[in-house]
Amino acid sequence: MIILEWLKAVLYGIVEGITEWLPISSTGHLILIEDWLPFAFTSDQAFLAEFGEMFQVVIQLGAIIAVVILFFGKLWPFSKQKSIEEKRNTWSLWFKVLVASIPAALVGIVGDKILEKLSGRDIDGWLYNSIVVASALIVYGIAFLVVERLHHGEMARVESVDQISYKTAFFIGMFQMLSIVPGTSRSGSTILGAMLLGLSRTAGAEFSFFMAIPAMVGASGIKLLGFGSWVAEQGVSVPVDAWVVLAVGFLVSFLVSLAAIRFLMDFVKKHSFAPFGIYRIALGILVLLLWWVRR
Repeated sequence: MIILEWLKAVLYGIVEGITEWLPISSTGHLILIEDWLPFAFTSDQAFLAEFGEMFQVVIQLGAIIAVVILFFGKLWPFSKQKSIEEKRNTWSLWFKVLVASIPAALVGIVGDKILEKLSGRDIDGWLYNSIVVASALIVYGIAFLVVERLHHGEMARVESVDQISYKTAFFIGMFQMLSIVPGTSRSGSTILGAMLLGLSRTAGAEFSFFMAIPAMVGASGIKLLGFGSWVAEQGVSVPVDAWVVLAVGFLVSFLVSLAAIRFLMDFVKKHSFAPFGIYRIALGILVLLLWWVRR
């Protein structure tokens, strides 16, 4: 039985490692997998629900570590091989990433608490369902097709992340805020926003990767603390199988992300995002059909 749970964790890690970086919504895909292949290493359904919610966020840390490793030279400001100007540019890039992170942090942390206090349900409670996921997949799929059509043959005003202004970074962050809706895709919304603001596909994708670092580290920390608080309140113990499943998903997500990031960076240099838009629309329609069959 536990071998089956490990295989499920491997599948979750593969899907997370691929979909976190491609603009097709990692959360949407993980929700769909959870509907069909939920974990069952314990009979405590309340524990599995809490663990599953934490698991889906924390395995994203594996994907984030892949970004840090692949772009370490660009992100590390203390390198002795960098000139003073290069170090200054690296710090500037980090500050821009932090500025871009403000909108999503305000909505994700402050807004979530306010909504839960007023309605009794947090953002996840209101939005994590098949209809919302399918709608977001289709809407943003259409948006990618439209933006690519409008920008076909047009030269980007910003070709490198070093050329991004603080104002532009903040507005890209506003687009990242939209990814709180499951099915939107954090990378999808930020890359789409970056293109609308004049960035090239390459610069938009790269800056989106960097924005994921504080976003996912923060989200993972919050989920881990929330899970720990729930475990303490309920007085339950976390089975060893749960930690093994989490570790497997984390490691697989990291390894697959290394390949997925390289793929996307090579892909956007030669192709548009239109195929991803078509995929999103097709997947959204499939989700609606599955929801209709199972209701």
